[in-house]
This record gives sequence, C-alpha cells and structure tokens, in this order.
Amino acid sequence: MSYEAIFVVLPRGTADSVMATAKKAGAKGGTVFLARGTGAKEAKTFFGLTVEEAKEILFVLTERQETDRILQTIIDAAHLENPGSGIAFVLDIRKTVGLVSRQPGVDPSN
Repeated sequence: MSYEAIFVVLPRGTADSVMATAKKAGAKGGTVFLARGTGAKEAKTFFGLTVEEAKEILFVLTERQETDRILQTIIDAAHLENPGSGIAFVLDIRKTVGLVSRQPGVDPSN
C-alpha cells in the first residue's frame, strides 16, 4: 500500500471542522497539533502583551489514490485559496508501522 501525508496549517479552532469534511471525502482520521506562527507578520499586542498567532496543524495520512480528492476537499473547506487562510502540502511516505488494515474481509488481528 502506498501512502502520502497531507499537512495543513490552519488558524486555531478550525482543524476539527476541516477534518470532519475530510472524513466525508474518505479520510480515515487525522492528528491535530497545536502550534504558533513565526511568519513575517508583526506580533500583535494586547494591553502591552505580545500575542502570538495561534495555529493548528492537521496531519492526515492517506492512500495515494485518495490524496487529491481529500486535499481538494480540505482546500475548499478551509478556503485555502484565500491569502492568509492557511497552507497545505503533501509528502510521500516511504514506510509505515502500526497501521491497521482496512481492507474488506481482512482480519487485522492476524
């Protein structure tokens, strides 16, 4: 089985809804990492305190033949075509360990 990883950097609080949409497109699940941006924008201040730009990183492992469909669904759901709404990229996966077979009729306990 050949896999790819979709990584999506999103504003904090949006990854769950984007993941729900990706599941409807065939994604089996994902992982959300909390992060903060360090891009070229100036840090915002609130009552003299620096407020960092809060982010979430959504990681979705997909079977290669499903990647384009799931990625397009993510792009649409997160409005990634709009500047500043987030970024997405795909990486090839060379090796995996610990994945459970999801093929019909295959008993993963064997």
